[in-house]
Amino acid sequence: MATTPPHPPDPAGMTRKIKCPAPFLSKTYDLLEEEEEEICGGRSGGAAHGMEGLRRIVSWNSEGNGFVVWSPADFSEAMLPKYFKHNNFSSFIRQLNTYGFKKTASKRWEFQHEKFKRGQRHLLAEIGRKKCDPSGFPPFLKAKYCNKNKSINNNNNNNNNNNNNNNNNNNNNNNNNNNNNNNNNNNNNNNNNPKNMVMLMEENNKLRRERKDLEMQISHFKTLEMKLLECLSQYTTMPLLF
Repeated sequence: MATTPPHPPDPAGMTRKIKCPAPFLSKTYDLLEEEEEEICGGRSGGAAHGMEGLRRIVSWNSEGNGFVVWSPADFSEAMLPKYFKHNNFSSFIRQLNTYGFKKTASKRWEFQHEKFKRGQRHLLAEIGRKKCDPSGFPPFLKAKYCNKNKSINNNNNNNNNNNNNNNNNNNNNNNNNNNNNNNNNNNNNNNNNPKNMVMLMEENNKLRRERKDLEMQISHFKTLEMKLLECLSQYTTMPLLF
């Protein structure tokens, strides 16, 4: 019995994985689109909330390649709670920075991204979060970090130099003490040597003999002195003859 070959898979029936944009990007895009529609159609509730009032809050820029928050206070009070459940404008800006948006004007809150454009919602899926390098630092933090490292290195070098100097001083003191001890030991060894003891005794005896000779000479000179004084006394007592 012949078996029928299996049917090839139907490409049309295969499931394709569709990349969805981040919720933050979709909500921001929806916010701008809905505000644009209301600006063009006019907001219900009277002319007091007409086009000029809306443009002072948020809108696409004239080229459609970015958007402008005209009034951050009104945007935080009316737009953020409606779409993002908070009213923190700084948090909204941090989210924009996370996805690579750039502030392109100095006097107004205008933000742009090369793939965030009016009428091109499909490009939102291509916007991803910026990859953060754990080892990277912003310039101001990097400078502070480098200066801190330099100061730490300098302190370590100073401590090492101080330690080296202390070690050198200790080594020198130890060497001097060792030399003094060695000299004392050598003197003690010399004194304890029998040959040296004999030499010292002979030297001592010689000094004693010389001392006796000197004493005898002194005694002799004293005797001569007495005799001279006696002779002189005799001449001084004799009468003068004329």
